[in-house]
Amino acid sequence: MDLRSGQPFWLAKNGILRSYPAIRNDESCDVAIVGAGIAGALLANELSEAGMGCVVLDTRDVGQGSTVASTSLLQYEIDVELHELMALIGAEAAVRAYRLGLDAIDRIEELAHKTADNSCDFERRNSFYFAGRRSHRQRVFAEYECRRHHGFDVEYYETDRIAAQFPFTAPCGIMSAGDALIDAFQFTHALLEASQNNGAKIFDRTTLANFSREDGGFRLHTDRGPSIRCDKLIFATGYESQKYLKHPRGSLYSTYVAISEPFESLPLWPGHCSLWDSENPYFYLRTTADKRIIIGGEDTNYSNDHSSEQLLSRKTQKLVRRFAKMFPDHPFELAYSWAGTFGESEDGLAFIGEPPETPGICFAMGFGGNGITMSMIAAKILTDRCMGRSNPDAAIFAFERKSA
Repeated sequence: MDLRSGQPFWLAKNGILRSYPAIRNDESCDVAIVGAGIAGALLANELSEAGMGCVVLDTRDVGQGSTVASTSLLQYEIDVELHELMALIGAEAAVRAYRLGLDAIDRIEELAHKTADNSCDFERRNSFYFAGRRSHRQRVFAEYECRRHHGFDVEYYETDRIAAQFPFTAPCGIMSAGDALIDAFQFTHALLEASQNNGAKIFDRTTLANFSREDGGFRLHTDRGPSIRCDKLIFATGYESQKYLKHPRGSLYSTYVAISEPFESLPLWPGHCSLWDSENPYFYLRTTADKRIIIGGEDTNYSNDHSSEQLLSRKTQKLVRRFAKMFPDHPFELAYSWAGTFGESEDGLAFIGEPPETPGICFAMGFGGNGITMSMIAAKILTDRCMGRSNPDAAIFAFERKSA
Protein backbone atom coordinates (compact mmCIF):
# COMPACT_ATOMS: atom_id res chain seq x y z
CA MET A 1 0.00 0.00 0.00
CA ASP A 2 1.37 3.44 -0.94
CA LEU A 3 0.88 5.50 2.21
CA ARG A 4 2.11 8.81 0.82
CA SER A 5 3.07 10.78 -2.27
CA GLY A 6 4.75 14.08 -3.07
CA GLN A 7 7.71 15.46 -1.13
CA PRO A 8 7.34 15.21 2.66
CA PHE A 9 9.22 18.05 4.34
CA TRP A 10 10.58 15.96 7.21
CA LEU A 11 12.53 13.70 4.87
CA ALA A 12 14.03 16.66 3.02
CA LYS A 13 14.85 18.39 6.31
CA ASN A 14 16.44 15.41 8.04
CA GLY A 15 17.77 13.19 5.27
CA ILE A 16 19.01 9.76 6.34
CA LEU A 17 19.33 10.03 10.11
CA ARG A 18 20.39 6.47 10.89
CA SER A 19 20.83 3.23 8.99
CA TYR A 20 19.42 -0.11 10.05
CA PRO A 21 20.23 -3.54 8.61
CA ALA A 22 17.89 -5.97 6.92
CA ILE A 23 17.51 -9.24 8.82
CA ARG A 24 20.27 -11.76 8.11
CA ASN A 25 19.89 -14.45 10.78
CA ASP A 26 17.10 -16.14 12.69
CA GLU A 27 16.10 -14.19 15.80
CA SER A 28 14.13 -14.84 18.97
CA CYS A 29 12.55 -12.34 21.35
CA ASP A 30 9.83 -11.71 23.88
CA VAL A 31 7.89 -9.34 21.59
CA ALA A 32 8.03 -8.86 17.83
CA ILE A 33 6.77 -5.50 16.58
CA VAL A 34 5.81 -5.24 12.92
CA GLY A 35 6.13 -1.59 11.87
CA ALA A 36 8.97 0.85 12.55
CA GLY A 37 7.11 4.13 12.36
CA ILE A 38 6.27 6.31 15.34
CA ALA A 39 3.86 3.73 16.81
CA GLY A 40 6.39 0.89 16.59
CA ALA A 41 9.15 3.11 17.96
CA LEU A 42 7.09 4.16 20.99
CA LEU A 43 6.20 0.52 21.64
CA ALA A 44 9.83 -0.60 21.34
CA ASN A 45 10.93 2.10 23.77
CA GLU A 46 8.32 1.31 26.42
CA LEU A 47 8.78 -2.46 26.14
CA SER A 48 12.58 -2.38 26.14
CA GLU A 49 12.59 0.02 29.10
CA ALA A 50 10.43 -2.54 30.92
CA GLY A 51 13.09 -5.19 30.27
CA MET A 52 11.41 -7.09 27.44
CA GLY A 53 13.45 -8.27 24.48
CA CYS A 54 12.12 -6.77 21.24
CA VAL A 55 12.61 -7.20 17.53
CA VAL A 56 11.20 -4.50 15.24
CA LEU A 57 10.87 -4.99 11.51
CA ASP A 58 9.54 -2.86 8.66
CA THR A 59 9.17 -3.41 4.95
CA ARG A 60 10.33 0.18 4.28
CA ASP A 61 13.17 2.27 5.64
CA VAL A 62 12.44 3.29 9.21
CA GLY A 63 9.79 5.98 9.58
CA GLN A 64 9.13 6.37 5.86
CA GLY A 65 5.49 5.35 5.78
CA SER A 66 2.81 7.48 7.42
CA THR A 67 5.28 8.90 9.97
CA VAL A 68 7.26 10.99 7.49
CA ALA A 69 3.98 12.20 5.97
CA SER A 70 2.67 13.36 9.36
CA THR A 71 2.26 17.04 10.22
CA SER A 72 3.59 16.11 13.70
CA LEU A 73 0.87 17.88 15.64
CA LEU A 74 0.39 16.59 19.17
CA GLN A 75 -3.20 17.09 20.25
CA TYR A 76 -5.15 15.79 23.19
CA GLU A 77 -8.35 16.75 21.37
CA ILE A 78 -9.99 13.92 19.45
CA ASP A 79 -11.59 14.40 16.04
CA VAL A 80 -14.95 13.70 17.70
CA GLU A 81 -15.67 16.58 20.06
CA LEU A 82 -15.89 15.76 23.76
CA HIS A 83 -19.61 16.49 24.13
CA GLU A 84 -20.35 14.24 21.13
CA LEU A 85 -17.98 11.50 22.33
CA MET A 86 -19.79 11.45 25.67
CA ALA A 87 -23.00 10.58 23.84
CA LEU A 88 -21.21 7.77 21.99
CA ILE A 89 -19.23 6.04 24.76
CA GLY A 90 -20.42 7.63 28.02
CA ALA A 91 -19.19 10.63 29.99
CA GLU A 92 -16.60 8.88 32.14
CA ALA A 93 -14.87 7.07 29.25
CA ALA A 94 -14.96 10.14 27.00
CA VAL A 95 -13.41 12.47 29.57
CA ARG A 96 -10.81 9.83 30.39
CA ALA A 97 -9.91 9.48 26.69
CA TYR A 98 -9.30 13.24 26.48
CA ARG A 99 -7.23 13.22 29.67
CA LEU A 100 -5.15 10.32 28.40
CA GLY A 101 -4.26 12.53 25.43
CA LEU A 102 -2.82 15.11 27.82
CA ASP A 103 -0.93 12.40 29.71
CA ALA A 104 0.46 11.09 26.41
CA ILE A 105 1.82 14.51 25.45
CA ASP A 106 3.46 14.82 28.87
CA ARG A 107 5.17 11.44 28.32
CA ILE A 108 6.25 12.41 24.81
CA GLU A 109 7.78 15.59 26.19
CA GLU A 110 9.69 13.55 28.76
CA LEU A 111 10.94 11.16 26.07
CA ALA A 112 11.86 13.98 23.68
CA HIS A 113 14.22 15.43 26.26
CA LYS A 114 15.45 12.08 27.51
CA THR A 115 16.13 10.28 24.22
CA ALA A 116 16.88 13.12 21.83
CA ASP A 117 17.95 16.08 23.98
CA ASN A 118 15.01 17.72 22.19
CA SER A 119 16.70 17.62 18.79
CA CYS A 120 13.25 16.61 17.53
CA ASP A 121 11.91 20.15 18.08
CA PHE A 122 9.32 19.35 20.76
CA GLU A 123 7.54 22.53 21.77
CA ARG A 124 4.42 23.15 23.81
CA ARG A 125 1.81 25.12 21.88
CA ASN A 126 -1.77 26.03 22.62
CA SER A 127 -4.33 25.18 19.98
CA PHE A 128 -7.19 27.35 18.77
CA TYR A 129 -10.32 25.61 17.53
CA PHE A 130 -12.68 28.04 15.80
CA ALA A 131 -16.09 27.92 14.18
CA GLY A 132 -15.71 27.71 10.44
CA ARG A 133 -19.12 29.27 9.89
CA ARG A 134 -21.79 31.03 11.94
CA SER A 135 -24.03 27.95 12.02
CA HIS A 136 -21.28 26.15 13.99
CA ARG A 137 -21.26 28.72 16.78
CA GLN A 138 -23.64 26.83 19.08
CA ARG A 139 -21.70 23.56 18.62
CA VAL A 140 -18.36 25.16 19.42
CA PHE A 141 -19.79 26.88 22.51
CA ALA A 142 -21.26 23.56 23.68
CA GLU A 143 -17.81 22.00 23.32
CA TYR A 144 -16.23 24.82 25.32
CA GLU A 145 -18.79 24.45 28.13
CA CYS A 146 -18.28 20.69 28.21
CA ARG A 147 -14.48 20.89 28.43
CA ARG A 148 -14.58 23.71 30.99
CA HIS A 149 -17.05 21.77 33.13
CA HIS A 150 -14.72 18.76 33.20
CA GLY A 151 -11.67 20.79 34.19
CA PHE A 152 -9.78 21.24 30.91
CA ASP A 153 -7.74 24.43 30.52
CA VAL A 154 -9.78 26.31 27.93
CA GLU A 155 -10.81 29.89 27.14
CA TYR A 156 -13.76 31.00 25.04
CA TYR A 157 -13.19 33.66 22.37
CA GLU A 158 -16.03 35.76 21.02
CA THR A 159 -15.90 37.35 17.55
CA ASP A 160 -14.52 40.69 18.79
CA ARG A 161 -11.67 39.08 20.72
CA ILE A 162 -10.69 36.97 17.71
CA ALA A 163 -10.67 40.04 15.47
CA ALA A 164 -8.50 41.91 17.99
CA GLN A 165 -5.86 39.16 18.40
CA PHE A 166 -5.83 37.27 15.08
CA PRO A 167 -5.36 38.45 11.49
CA PHE A 168 -8.68 36.79 10.57
CA THR A 169 -12.21 36.69 11.93
CA ALA A 170 -14.41 33.82 13.06
CA PRO A 171 -17.76 33.55 14.87
CA CYS A 172 -16.15 32.08 18.02
CA GLY A 173 -13.38 29.77 19.17
CA ILE A 174 -11.76 27.75 21.98
CA MET A 175 -8.16 28.30 23.09
CA SER A 176 -6.83 25.08 24.66
CA ALA A 177 -3.64 24.54 26.63
CA GLY A 178 -1.74 21.26 26.65
CA ASP A 179 -0.98 20.52 23.00
CA ALA A 180 2.45 20.52 21.36
CA LEU A 181 4.52 20.23 18.17
CA ILE A 182 7.32 17.80 17.29
CA ASP A 183 9.35 16.39 14.41
CA ALA A 184 7.94 12.85 14.47
CA PHE A 185 10.49 11.51 11.97
CA GLN A 186 13.44 12.56 14.13
CA PHE A 187 11.65 11.41 17.25
CA THR A 188 11.09 7.95 15.75
CA HIS A 189 14.81 7.50 15.09
CA ALA A 190 15.71 8.76 18.58
CA LEU A 191 13.30 6.31 20.19
CA LEU A 192 14.65 3.39 18.17
CA GLU A 193 18.22 4.31 19.09
CA ALA A 194 17.23 4.33 22.76
CA SER A 195 15.50 0.97 22.27
CA GLN A 196 18.66 -0.47 20.70
CA ASN A 197 20.61 0.70 23.73
CA ASN A 198 18.13 -1.32 25.80
CA GLY A 199 18.76 -4.44 23.70
CA ALA A 200 16.09 -4.15 20.98
CA LYS A 201 16.95 -5.16 17.42
CA ILE A 202 15.71 -3.08 14.49
CA PHE A 203 15.47 -4.40 10.93
CA ASP A 204 14.14 -2.41 8.01
CA ARG A 205 13.74 -3.37 4.34
CA THR A 206 12.46 -6.67 5.76
CA THR A 207 8.94 -7.79 4.88
CA LEU A 208 6.82 -10.12 6.95
CA ALA A 209 5.84 -12.80 4.42
CA ASN A 210 3.64 -14.83 6.77
CA PHE A 211 3.52 -16.10 10.33
CA SER A 212 2.39 -19.19 12.19
CA ARG A 213 1.66 -20.15 15.78
CA GLU A 214 4.38 -22.14 17.48
CA ASP A 215 4.73 -23.45 21.05
CA GLY A 216 2.47 -20.84 22.60
CA GLY A 217 4.04 -18.05 20.58
CA PHE A 218 4.67 -17.20 16.94
CA ARG A 219 7.12 -17.83 14.13
CA LEU A 220 7.46 -14.87 11.72
CA HIS A 221 8.75 -15.73 8.26
CA THR A 222 10.44 -12.90 6.35
CA ASP A 223 10.92 -12.36 2.63
CA ARG A 224 14.69 -12.57 3.17
CA GLY A 225 14.67 -16.10 4.56
CA PRO A 226 15.46 -15.73 8.27
CA SER A 227 12.59 -16.07 10.74
CA ILE A 228 11.76 -14.59 14.15
CA ARG A 229 10.48 -16.66 17.07
CA CYS A 230 8.52 -14.51 19.54
CA ASP A 231 6.24 -15.01 22.51
CA LYS A 232 4.05 -12.02 21.65
CA LEU A 233 3.23 -10.29 18.36
CA ILE A 234 2.15 -6.68 17.86
CA PHE A 235 1.21 -5.03 14.58
CA ALA A 236 2.04 -1.31 14.56
CA THR A 237 1.51 -0.98 10.83
CA GLY A 238 -1.01 1.84 10.97
CA TYR A 239 -3.47 1.95 8.12
CA GLU A 240 -1.89 -1.13 6.54
CA SER A 241 -3.05 -3.18 9.51
CA GLN A 242 -6.40 -3.73 7.78
CA LYS A 243 -4.93 -6.55 5.67
CA TYR A 244 -4.26 -8.58 8.83
CA LEU A 245 -7.85 -8.25 10.05
CA LYS A 246 -10.83 -10.30 8.92
CA HIS A 247 -13.10 -7.36 9.71
CA PRO A 248 -11.50 -4.00 8.75
CA ARG A 249 -12.02 -1.18 11.25
CA GLY A 250 -12.53 2.49 10.49
CA SER A 251 -12.48 4.23 7.13
CA LEU A 252 -9.46 5.33 5.10
CA TYR A 253 -9.14 8.63 3.25
CA SER A 254 -6.48 10.71 1.55
CA THR A 255 -5.33 13.97 3.13
CA TYR A 256 -3.16 16.79 1.77
CA VAL A 257 -0.42 18.98 3.24
CA ALA A 258 1.66 21.97 2.12
CA ILE A 259 4.57 23.74 3.80
CA SER A 260 5.96 27.18 3.07
CA GLU A 261 9.44 28.47 2.64
CA PRO A 262 10.65 30.14 5.85
CA PHE A 263 8.96 33.46 6.61
CA GLU A 264 11.18 36.41 7.47
CA SER A 265 8.72 37.09 10.27
CA LEU A 266 5.70 34.93 10.92
CA PRO A 267 2.21 36.47 10.94
CA LEU A 268 1.28 37.50 14.44
CA TRP A 269 -1.33 35.62 16.45
CA PRO A 270 -1.38 34.54 20.13
CA GLY A 271 1.64 32.38 20.85
CA HIS A 272 1.62 31.06 17.28
CA CYS A 273 -0.86 28.48 18.53
CA SER A 274 -1.91 25.70 16.19
CA LEU A 275 -5.15 26.48 14.36
CA TRP A 276 -7.99 24.25 13.20
CA ASP A 277 -11.59 24.88 12.26
CA SER A 278 -14.93 23.14 12.67
CA GLU A 279 -15.41 22.27 9.01
CA ASN A 280 -15.51 18.67 7.78
CA PRO A 281 -12.85 18.03 6.64
CA TYR A 282 -11.20 20.64 8.79
CA PHE A 283 -8.42 23.03 7.77
CA TYR A 284 -5.45 23.21 10.13
CA LEU A 285 -2.23 25.14 10.48
CA ARG A 286 0.98 24.93 12.52
CA THR A 287 4.41 26.56 12.47
CA THR A 288 7.88 24.99 12.54
CA ALA A 289 11.06 25.84 14.41
CA ASP A 290 12.54 27.47 11.28
CA LYS A 291 9.54 29.81 10.74
CA ARG A 292 7.67 27.80 8.15
CA ILE A 293 3.93 27.26 8.17
CA ILE A 294 2.33 23.88 7.53
CA ILE A 295 -1.26 23.83 6.29
CA GLY A 296 -3.41 20.79 5.66
CA GLY A 297 -6.81 19.28 5.06
CA GLU A 298 -8.93 18.84 1.91
CA ASP A 299 -9.44 15.13 2.64
CA THR A 300 -10.95 12.91 -0.06
CA ASN A 301 -12.95 9.72 0.35
CA TYR A 302 -10.53 7.21 -1.14
CA SER A 303 -7.30 6.10 0.47
CA ASN A 304 -5.42 6.00 -2.85
CA ASP A 305 -6.49 9.42 -4.16
CA HIS A 306 -3.17 10.87 -3.02
CA SER A 307 -1.36 8.90 -5.74
CA SER A 308 -2.65 11.38 -8.34
CA GLU A 309 -0.14 14.17 -8.91
CA GLN A 310 -2.81 16.31 -10.56
CA LEU A 311 -5.12 15.98 -7.56
CA LEU A 312 -2.27 16.78 -5.16
CA SER A 313 -1.56 19.93 -7.18
CA ARG A 314 -5.22 21.01 -7.10
CA LYS A 315 -5.58 20.33 -3.40
CA THR A 316 -2.35 22.21 -2.66
CA GLN A 317 -3.64 25.24 -4.54
CA LYS A 318 -6.90 25.15 -2.56
CA LEU A 319 -4.98 25.00 0.73
CA VAL A 320 -2.81 27.95 -0.28
CA ARG A 321 -5.89 29.96 -1.28
CA ARG A 322 -7.44 29.21 2.09
CA PHE A 323 -4.31 30.47 3.82
CA ALA A 324 -4.35 33.64 1.68
CA LYS A 325 -7.92 34.34 2.75
CA MET A 326 -6.94 34.11 6.43
CA PHE A 327 -3.58 35.88 6.10
CA PRO A 328 -3.88 38.25 3.09
CA ASP A 329 -0.78 40.25 4.04
CA HIS A 330 1.54 37.22 4.19
CA PRO A 331 2.06 35.43 0.84
CA PHE A 332 2.54 31.67 1.19
CA GLU A 333 5.60 30.65 -0.82
CA LEU A 334 5.21 26.92 -1.38
CA ALA A 335 8.24 24.76 -0.57
CA TYR A 336 6.86 21.20 -0.44
CA SER A 337 3.52 19.48 -0.70
CA TRP A 338 2.59 15.90 -0.02
CA ALA A 339 -0.36 13.65 0.69
CA GLY A 340 -1.03 10.42 2.49
CA THR A 341 -3.51 7.92 3.82
CA PHE A 342 -5.58 9.02 6.77
CA GLY A 343 -7.90 6.90 8.91
CA GLU A 344 -10.97 7.65 11.00
CA SER A 345 -13.02 5.55 13.38
CA GLU A 346 -16.65 6.30 14.14
CA ASP A 347 -15.84 7.59 17.63
CA GLY A 348 -12.45 9.13 16.74
CA LEU A 349 -10.60 6.70 19.02
CA ALA A 350 -7.73 4.38 18.21
CA PHE A 351 -8.09 0.61 18.05
CA ILE A 352 -5.68 -0.87 20.61
CA GLY A 353 -5.45 -4.44 21.77
CA GLU A 354 -6.50 -7.89 20.60
CA PRO A 355 -9.25 -8.23 17.98
CA PRO A 356 -11.53 -11.22 18.61
CA GLU A 357 -10.68 -12.73 15.22
CA THR A 358 -6.91 -12.83 15.95
CA PRO A 359 -6.54 -14.19 19.50
CA GLY A 360 -3.14 -13.53 21.03
CA ILE A 361 -2.18 -10.92 18.43
CA CYS A 362 -2.31 -7.23 19.34
CA PHE A 363 -2.66 -4.13 17.20
CA ALA A 364 -1.87 -0.45 17.71
CA MET A 365 -4.00 1.45 15.20
CA GLY A 366 -3.82 5.16 16.00
CA PHE A 367 -6.67 6.47 13.88
CA GLY A 368 -7.56 10.16 13.74
CA GLY A 369 -5.83 13.50 13.55
CA ASN A 370 -3.92 12.86 16.79
CA GLY A 371 -2.37 9.54 15.81
CA ILE A 372 0.92 10.22 17.60
CA THR A 373 -0.71 10.75 20.99
CA MET A 374 -2.90 7.70 20.36
CA SER A 375 0.26 5.71 19.61
CA MET A 376 1.71 6.78 22.96
CA ILE A 377 -1.47 5.58 24.67
CA ALA A 378 -1.17 2.31 22.75
CA ALA A 379 2.43 1.84 23.86
CA LYS A 380 1.40 2.13 27.51
CA ILE A 381 -1.60 -0.19 27.21
CA LEU A 382 0.21 -2.87 25.21
CA THR A 383 3.31 -2.78 27.41
CA ASP A 384 1.08 -3.49 30.40
CA ARG A 385 -0.54 -6.32 28.48
CA CYS A 386 2.81 -7.87 27.52
CA MET A 387 3.99 -7.59 31.13
CA GLY A 388 0.87 -9.33 32.39
CA ARG A 389 -0.48 -6.20 34.07
CA SER A 390 -4.07 -4.99 33.82
CA ASN A 391 -4.65 -1.53 32.38
CA PRO A 392 -7.87 0.21 33.42
CA ASP A 393 -7.97 2.26 30.19
CA ALA A 394 -7.67 -0.64 27.76
CA ALA A 395 -11.45 -1.06 27.44
CA ILE A 396 -11.87 2.46 26.06
CA PHE A 397 -9.82 1.59 22.95
CA ALA A 398 -10.67 -2.12 22.65
CA PHE A 399 -11.71 -3.44 19.25
CA GLU A 400 -15.07 -4.52 20.64
CA ARG A 401 -15.55 -1.51 22.92
CA LYS A 402 -18.91 -0.66 24.41
CA SER A 403 -20.96 2.30 23.30
CA ALA A 404 -23.06 4.45 25.62
